[in-house]
Amino acid sequence: MGQRLTNEEGEQVEIDVAELQEWYKKFVVECPSGTLFMHEFKRFFGVQDNQEAAEYVENMFRAFDKNGDNTIDFLEYVAALNLVLRGKLEHKLRWTFKIYDKDGNGCIDKPELLEIVESIYRLKQVCQPDEEQGTPRLTPEEVVDRIFQLVDENGDGQLSLDEFIDGARKDKWVMKMLQMDVNPGGWIVEQRRKSL
Repeated sequence: MGQRLTNEEGEQVEIDVAELQEWYKKFVVECPSGTLFMHEFKRFFGVQDNQEAAEYVENMFRAFDKNGDNTIDFLEYVAALNLVLRGKLEHKLRWTFKIYDKDGNGCIDKPELLEIVESIYRLKQVCQPDEEQGTPRLTPEEVVDRIFQLVDENGDGQLSLDEFIDGARKDKWVMKMLQMDVNPGGWIVEQRRKSL
């Protein structure tokens, strides 16, 4: 028997009670006050001293902070973990879009996407310093140009939520780029492994 919670899309999801208890134990250890603050979230990802990478983590924090009180409580934590670990692709893409749409106008323009891609590149260097440097990779500008070329169907220089989701579903490269390490689940596992 599990506990029913409402996800970001308003759907009821069931979480196993034992799993919920395990998440609560981990949350209490990491956040004895019962809330997770921005500075703790940054420390968790190891970016407190890296302003550029911290911007991406701040956007992620705001996406998890559903009630806008500048903290993540246990229910927000569970909702975030559930999305990250078990969420449907469309829900993850909607969440990703929300992070990328920094000004909240419902569209992503090239400067917003470029800023996010640059932050992710820097964050990857912080979180995965052992990553192979020998393979050529596109610059952030090249990534943004290519995404807009493939996804901006109406050519207006902005990506709507529908274009964002459709583009990610149609093209595997676009999917990989748009979800560029927007997999906090991997980071969470890695950070917990490091802290043991």
